[in-house]
Amino acid sequence: MTLLERIETLFGSMHNPSSRQLLTAIKQLDARLEDVTPFLKEPGNKPYGRQMFYQNDHIEILVMQWSTYLDCAPHDHGQSYGWVQIIAGSSDHWIYEISPASLPLERLNRKEKSGSYLNVGKGMIHKMGSRGEEPLITLHVYTPPISGMKVYDLNKCAVCIVSEDCGAWWPEEQKQQLKTVRLKGPWENEP
Repeated sequence: MTLLERIETLFGSMHNPSSRQLLTAIKQLDARLEDVTPFLKEPGNKPYGRQMFYQNDHIEILVMQWSTYLDCAPHDHGQSYGWVQIIAGSSDHWIYEISPASLPLERLNRKEKSGSYLNVGKGMIHKMGSRGEEPLITLHVYTPPISGMKVYDLNKCAVCIVSEDCGAWWPEEQKQQLKTVRLKGPWENEP
């Protein structure tokens, strides 16, 4: 059975699945490097090459090939939640906390290795980057399909809601910036 056939079997009938159901399905999928290799996209000048290869009204599944020198920006996933499977390589994984109208502050940084599954909770702000000699390849499963993702630029003290065709980086194209808001840095006093 091909990867796409296995995905359709495991995810095709899901409607509003729980996080636990998604984790069970992604583990049963047991995607391997040879399964996702045909879908890999070079990162170019971005933190990762992003290729969506399955989507229905309730689920989207992407594979990412990471840059060896760029991390993604801190970001959330709009109203979506899901799981990331590290298929190859290793990653630093930062988790942030935020208070309204303020910049996200790093709360946790863990090194994740091949075979790990990372929970991406609703509203969670995180970022990832490739670490080590082996290229980082990840599989991402989200429900519902991502829209309204916020990307944070810590240097600009700003957050941007990005279009669905943008990844977790500050968009270079104006049409990908749906809304931008300036935030308070930690050095600024609360009103």
